[in-house]
Amino acid sequence: MEVLEIARWQFGITTVYHFFFSPLTMGLAVLTAILHTFYYRTNSDHYKLLTKYFGKLFIIIFALGVVTGIVLEFQFGMAWSEYSRFVGDIFGIPLAIEALMAFFLESTFIAVWIFGWGRLPKGIHLISIWLVALGSNLSALWIIIANAWMQVPVGYVINNGRAELSDFIAVMLNEQMLVMAQHTIIAAFVTGGLFMFGISAWQIRRKNQVEIFAKSARIALVFTAVSSLLVATTGHTQAQHTVKNQPMKMAAMEGLWETEQPASFSMFAIIDQENQTSNREFRLPYMLSVLAYNNTTSEVKGIIDLQQEYEEAYGPGDYAPPVAVVYWSFRLMVGLGMLFIFFSFYGLVLWWRDKLEESRFYLKAGTIVMFLPLVANSLGWIVTEMGRQPWVVYGLMLTQDGVSPNVSSGSMLLTTIVFTLVYGILAAVAVFLVHRFAKPGVPEDAEKMVHAY
Repeated sequence: MEVLEIARWQFGITTVYHFFFSPLTMGLAVLTAILHTFYYRTNSDHYKLLTKYFGKLFIIIFALGVVTGIVLEFQFGMAWSEYSRFVGDIFGIPLAIEALMAFFLESTFIAVWIFGWGRLPKGIHLISIWLVALGSNLSALWIIIANAWMQVPVGYVINNGRAELSDFIAVMLNEQMLVMAQHTIIAAFVTGGLFMFGISAWQIRRKNQVEIFAKSARIALVFTAVSSLLVATTGHTQAQHTVKNQPMKMAAMEGLWETEQPASFSMFAIIDQENQTSNREFRLPYMLSVLAYNNTTSEVKGIIDLQQEYEEAYGPGDYAPPVAVVYWSFRLMVGLGMLFIFFSFYGLVLWWRDKLEESRFYLKAGTIVMFLPLVANSLGWIVTEMGRQPWVVYGLMLTQDGVSPNVSSGSMLLTTIVFTLVYGILAAVAVFLVHRFAKPGVPEDAEKMVHAY
């Protein structure tokens, strides 16, 4: 295997591992703050116990997210030094701000919140957990700002073979960032909501403190129902932005080889990229034009025509991404998103009928569905990153030009194996710790929970 291929696998594996924890941290931070707000407003011991219970799970996931994220920044310099040299003037700024502002805000106030029980005024203590939630999501926002620049470069000039910052505000308010941030952050809310519901459903099925966990289950359902609808609408906005700024990615997402007007939406296809065709395909007439432009008449360009345009603009080369991977990742992601909408609203119907705690099938399904947002998030990342290929910075730098020139394939393979094993162990540790601390439920009285920290 070549260095480039191994480096791509290494970054992909470590990023997916990290992306299991980051959205869950973001969503669970907000939900923990909501539970704490309920406790502040009602002074109910049930909400106090729930806040501390899910707060403990949040701390475990937060810690593992930090550990798995550290390696990623080292990889930029070690495996992708040419990329770092080219974009460092721009890409390094949001990463530095993320560490200095958002991460420090989050990590500082998480300590204040943990040790503030019984020591801080209730209002100040409540503010501390909301600052943790704010820091968690601001951290993601700065990462998205950096990634959005890779997708649609703005506010730069090329000087001495490097991209240098010329307009910080343009980078900050990149239109790509605005659509990505909405979709990514709200998807994290779905992740946290279904996680909280799944844990609550598990306890209710075990007849463990049903009255208490019914409260968190209902809060999680409302939170997830609203968030899952917003994910769908923001995803639609992002798809339309993709048509305009990354048409090859959209064509790959749809397996669209030939330009169509009006364009049909592919429901199923077996992709044959070598022969530039799709077999056993089933398409819905007009629907891709609706997805892309909100009408039934617009043209959507296909991969073959776009390839010719890219060759004229950038020179000879293969500018189509791995179509089958992007195509099916997009469909599975959308399918899971629809499942989350149906699942959460069906739960609200059961609640309205006073049957939520009695539906063994639904509660059991909740303990399974809680893991699916992790899959959906990873699929979304695959669509975003692999759909951009062969570019590491769209239109400016090919991925093959960003890899470190002086790193051997042997050392790259060794570190990839080590990282994979270590991250696998960390994932197992995460499951063990979450299960260990989640299984007992909340203690019988609040004082025991106070001293649990």
